[in-house]
Formats: sequence, C-alpha cells, structure tokens
Amino acid sequence: MENNKRPETMERITTPALAEAFIREQVAALREQIGDGKVLLALSGGVDSSVVAALLIRAIGKNLVCVHVNHGLLRKGEPEQVIRVFRDEMNANLIYVDAVDRFLDKLAGVAEPEKKRKIIGAEFIRVFEEEARKLEGIGFLAQGTIYPDILESDGVKAHHNVGGLPEDLRFELVEPVKFLYKDEVRVVGKALGLPDNMVYRQPFPGPGLGVRCVGAITRDRLEALREADAIVREEIGKLPSVPWQYFCAIPDIQSTGIKDGKRYMGWIVVIRAVNTVDAVTATVPEIPFSTLCTIRDRIIATVPGVNRVAWDISEKPVATIEWE
Repeated sequence: MENNKRPETMERITTPALAEAFIREQVAALREQIGDGKVLLALSGGVDSSVVAALLIRAIGKNLVCVHVNHGLLRKGEPEQVIRVFRDEMNANLIYVDAVDRFLDKLAGVAEPEKKRKIIGAEFIRVFEEEARKLEGIGFLAQGTIYPDILESDGVKAHHNVGGLPEDLRFELVEPVKFLYKDEVRVVGKALGLPDNMVYRQPFPGPGLGVRCVGAITRDRLEALREADAIVREEIGKLPSVPWQYFCAIPDIQSTGIKDGKRYMGWIVVIRAVNTVDAVTATVPEIPFSTLCTIRDRIIATVPGVNRVAWDISEKPVATIEWE
C-alpha cells in the first residue's frame, strides 16, 4: 500500500498552472516508465480514462492503443464523442468495437441486477481480451484509477479493472492519475483540452444504462431510455444551478394511456436528480415545475412507447441513488 499512498507534500491541483505542472511531470514520468513500449487502455469515455488517454497521447503518441467497447448501454452520443475527440481530434490509435448485439443477447431475459452486472463485467473482459490478443508488442496496461478508488477499495474501479485477464495478458500497470481526486482530474482534463461535457461528465455506473433499464432489458425499452435520458440531461442542464447528478430510469412495468381515443399500455419514465457530497447520503433538489413539464412534454411527444413521466423525490437513505 505504501507506493499507493499520496505523497504528503503533493499540492492540490486547483488551477490551470498547477495542472500544467502536473502534466509536464507525468509526461516525463510516463516516458521514463514506458520508453519505446506500447500501452493498452480500455477507454470508456468517462473523465478518468479520458484524462489518462490524453496524458498518454501527449507522452507516447501512437504507442498508446485505446480500445473503446460499445456494449449498447452507453448514453446517447457517447460512442460518437469518443471517436470524434480521440481519433479525429487527437489522432489517437483507437480501436472501436461494436459489441452491442453481443452484450444485449447475453442480457436477454436477465432481470436480477447483480447478475446483469456480472454478465456485463465478464463480457467486457472477454471482448477486451480478444482485442488484446490481436495486438503485438503490448507491454503495459493503463487504467483510470484515481485516489478515492485506492482509499475505498485498495484497488481500481470495476469498470476500468481488467484484472480478470488471463495470466499471459497481465501487463505492467500505468496509472498516471492514481494520486488525484476527481476534482483534480477534471482540472487536468481541462488543461489537456478535453471538451467540457467529457471533463464534467456526470457519475455513470459501470454497467451503464443496464441498471437504469430496470429488470430484464429489452432493446426497445433501452432505446426509449436512451432518448428520454438525453432529454432529461439537456433540460435540467439548462438550469442556472444544476444538481450533482440527474438522469432517468424506466421500470419494467407498464401503465394505461390514451392515444387517438384508444387505450394502450406504455412505459413510465422516472426522473431522478440528487445532490450529495460523499454519495453516502443524498438529498433531492427542487426542480422548477416548468422544467419538469417541458421534460414531460418532450418525452411523451418524441419517445416511442412512453405515456407517463414521474419524478422520484426519494432521498438516500433509504432509497439508493440508482434504481438497481
């Protein structure tokens, strides 16, 4: 644990100048550690893995190989953003894997939340392993570990952890932001030129929309969730002061609606917004009723299969932030 302890003399990174100093220091350290070697990174598009990718691109360029796995459970526009930012703008050596059918076929009919998580995690490792075996000369594995991951679990977060790889694919770890807190990672990301909607990306569970499409995932309900979630994030994001996290879920139930004078069964979209400091407790902020009505009208008018919108005002405890 000693080499995983943040140096007592390390200054908090709160300004662009401190971020630039950290970047210079890390680029030098990465070049020293890696030399002419090649590094493999599972790039989710979240702030931690994105900052690690940007740091490594600056340090070793094309000797970084980024693998972005689209498992079909990402938010609207996220895979496209990863390709645009890293391949098109940063000229990264990026491998994009369309594994949507593979994941959703595995998840078909699975309703139990923990089983869904295990399927998603295990399948991700298998996809990543397959891509790694196609590559030659990889000697290092980069991960988006940050300091709270070490403090809380003495390890790395599950959706960045590919520790399930077989022995012959165990590489030397590269963890350039492992002594940073989340707010520091964001400051560094800004200094590296990453876009704001990536740097200030809301917390997102490792299984993605898989735990917000409550119960057994169906493709049509998942697409409805993706579209509704984009509307929720767009409209609440317009407020002068936004909550710490805001999204929506679609439970695996239907309710009666009326359309063209006929009754039909449709899904319920549940809006969730919370404020928290430590994620152990969470309060529910007030959302202007006019904003809720705009969200309601847009979702019902444009998202197929949805006929009801609700607002979850439950606090933690006793409710958790996520529905599953």
